[in-house]
Amino acid sequence: MSQWTASVGAQQLARLLDAQYGRGTRSPVTALNGRRVPAYRSLADRIRLLVLEGRVPVAARLPAERELAAALTVSRTTVAAAYEALRTEGFLESRRGAGSWTAVPAGNPLPTRALDPLPPEASGSVIDLGCAALTAPEPWLTRAFQGALEELPPYAHTHGDYPAGLPALRQALADRYTARGIPTMPEQIMITTGAMGAVAAICRLMAGRGERVAVESPSYANVLQLMREAGARLVPVAMADRLAGWDLPAWRQVLRDAAPRLAYVIADFHNPTGALAPEDQRRALVEATRAAGTVLVADETMSDLLLEPDLELPRPVCAFDPAGSTVITVGSASKSFWAGLRIGWVRAAPEVIRSLVAARAYADLGTPVVEQLAVSWLLGTEGWDAALDIRRAEARESRDAVVAALQRHLPDWEFTVPSGGLTLWVRTGGLSGSRIAQVGERLGVRVPSGPRFGVDGAFEGYVRLPFTVRGPVADQAAARLAEAARLVASGAPVAVEAPQTYVA
Repeated sequence: MSQWTASVGAQQLARLLDAQYGRGTRSPVTALNGRRVPAYRSLADRIRLLVLEGRVPVAARLPAERELAAALTVSRTTVAAAYEALRTEGFLESRRGAGSWTAVPAGNPLPTRALDPLPPEASGSVIDLGCAALTAPEPWLTRAFQGALEELPPYAHTHGDYPAGLPALRQALADRYTARGIPTMPEQIMITTGAMGAVAAICRLMAGRGERVAVESPSYANVLQLMREAGARLVPVAMADRLAGWDLPAWRQVLRDAAPRLAYVIADFHNPTGALAPEDQRRALVEATRAAGTVLVADETMSDLLLEPDLELPRPVCAFDPAGSTVITVGSASKSFWAGLRIGWVRAAPEVIRSLVAARAYADLGTPVVEQLAVSWLLGTEGWDAALDIRRAEARESRDAVVAALQRHLPDWEFTVPSGGLTLWVRTGGLSGSRIAQVGERLGVRVPSGPRFGVDGAFEGYVRLPFTVRGPVADQAAARLAEAARLVASGAPVAVEAPQTYVA
């Protein structure tokens, strides 16, 4: 690590340390295991935990020793000794004249790849909690493709390449935004191959190799990896605690200090935490990114998955950017309807769409026509809303089943139940999420560990659990995770029998 990419002020770090006390986890001279230890050791342990949980980003400059000592009302010697302990353990790097910044030990390999889909041949023996996607909402998938085939003949007499997307689907999506109170023209829409195709196109156009991109911490694993492979320098910004949305002071500081070219956020039922950013935060973040000259990419993939009927959704992020100069919106049919459709879209200013379409000639040329016609049919009939009712009911039932099963089998694990989306972000009682994932797969339950959703090794004490199983399968998944946690806690070698086949 040659330089820091963000900074944490003394008062901000003191506030984060105080929040640890608020959870009742430790006092100023108590270590993680409850033993009384020297004050410097306790401070070092608590800062290390903030780094591992992603509350303080990796590569963030820490305050000077004198400043932090004043903010914490401890001696400078205590802070200096804590910093030295963190340097010795590999969690802090320093250079004369540049200060000290957080790090992770060089000997710890970091997970950078997203979780691969479960091979079909393993689906009968492994409960797959790696993929946050549900099965297709029939009969609407079949009806959508039947409707698409009826509309296909005129398109079959063309070359079939529509780099911006089919005009009918662009119009349908523009109308949908307009109905939500966001006046939109078809010229502001580009159809992509899923939301990942949309984010990839935006990164190719706006975030060249070496550009800084601010991302929530944690964030969606596949997008983080896409950006890494594109050569972006990721600047993590910690989410607020307990589904409270964004930490606006932290965002303003990163935007000021790092001056990122792009910022990527999931305002609606954030993946993986499930947080829903309130309207005042959306307005404030748009204003802050506009002032910093940063383009804000708002991923609405989860926005349709409201699971509490009485909850009113905030306005979309793009509603606070009427000129269209700051916000680019990404949407998808994958979570709302079915991932197998691979239909996504971008909503942006017309000139941005024209640039994205022009650059697409060197990527994938366009999105399959039949799938676009299927989504267009759904949006033009009662099919989309009917299918969405099915999807919400399934996700709600699955969420409640997963929560109940965890409370029965793993009462020490901590989480806050989200009001929508498809994912539960779970603190694993002080155990390694990576180790639980490794042992769990041998026991027949597959989960992604927390570090997959962080930058540079954060969130080791977490796993993400999607709302994709219910009934006896949810209970069996939690039981297998409980056994994995027991084995990890005991430190015993794992020798297990082949898991029993289950019926999803």
